[in-house]
Amino acid sequence: MTKERAVLAYSGGLDTSVMIKWLIEMKDVEVIAMVGDVGQKRQDLDYIRQKAIDIGAIDCLVVDMREEFVNDFLTKALAANALYENKYPLVSALSRPLLAKHLVQTAAEYNANFVVHGCTGKGNDQVRFEVGATTLNPDLKVLAPVRDWDLLTREQEMDWAAAHGVPVPTTAAEPYSIDDNVWGRTIECGILEDPWVEPPEDIYELTQSPDMGPDLPQYVVVGFQAGVPCSLDGEPMSFYDIIMRLNEIGGLHGYGRIDMLENRLVGLKSREIYETPGALALIEAHKALEDMTLERDLLHYKLSVEHTWAIQVYYGQWYSPLKQALDAFIASTQPAVTGEVRLKFHKGTCLTVGRRSDYSLYDYGLATYGEQDSFDRSASKGFIDIYGLSVKTWARQQRKLGL
Repeated sequence: MTKERAVLAYSGGLDTSVMIKWLIEMKDVEVIAMVGDVGQKRQDLDYIRQKAIDIGAIDCLVVDMREEFVNDFLTKALAANALYENKYPLVSALSRPLLAKHLVQTAAEYNANFVVHGCTGKGNDQVRFEVGATTLNPDLKVLAPVRDWDLLTREQEMDWAAAHGVPVPTTAAEPYSIDDNVWGRTIECGILEDPWVEPPEDIYELTQSPDMGPDLPQYVVVGFQAGVPCSLDGEPMSFYDIIMRLNEIGGLHGYGRIDMLENRLVGLKSREIYETPGALALIEAHKALEDMTLERDLLHYKLSVEHTWAIQVYYGQWYSPLKQALDAFIASTQPAVTGEVRLKFHKGTCLTVGRRSDYSLYDYGLATYGEQDSFDRSASKGFIDIYGLSVKTWARQQRKLGL
């Protein structure tokens, strides 16, 4: 009788390594491991692949998703100026639907019955993987071993791994939980669970302390074509390369650190630390160019759409009909978002200090108070009379009521 098959989102760490053996022994399934490269800290992918095979996986796929991640996911996130709770640029929330998509595709290729993730029962990622996968294939079953098994502590997990022939770390466990991709890096757990404790410097990798940054500021000009970054200081570059370069520049100047309490979908508050210098700098620049090129009412309305977009993605609804409809609206706003923005990095800050566009709605003649002023002041009195007529009429009636 042919065994059932499961496709596992595999990182090579302790949890997902144990999962391969656990699925084989406890669920009696064949395991196909899948490693997704979304720009995370470089690993020995050949070693990770061979490790999965040695543990018992019938195959291990290493998929380079970086170009797809940038072109199909980060372009939409930047167009939406996506900041969950107006702070967090959705690092993990953006990579999970892409990984879920490839899990579903791999399951179809291997005729698998299950897809498997390594998320716990109290985080957001379990929702993102499962809702994403079942939206793409409602008939596919999802397994969550970490949520279901009885290995409550890391020590118990390592003991189980040793007893079942799974290679385990020989050093003390990393005190923090870390996830990263090209858009940024997230850090939680350990002493960070006390919201009064200042994060120690050893948690940071992308950014140095602002106190250690250069004494002189650094200026960078970011070019955009229809809302997508396309150049840096006049040199044409890919969106991916621009992110990586701004990660370096922002990190040098100590820019891009976020320390926040965020509201998880599952109902609890969590203290999270982020390093996102490139993402935050590009959102800053993109917003500045939109301020110049989008009409006032459209810009104001888009702000509310951005908030809803970020919530949808944070809540794991990347493939939902509402999210897709919001994408269509946001895409319609971007053709004129073309031009350049000058950013100034210095001591933990990134400020917009210049912007220009051939599609600018900024009219010097209308804006200036100098001799070239072309604004018709005589129109203002009549405009104000009509604009305020409704509330003026209402106010008279309120007086009759003594209010």
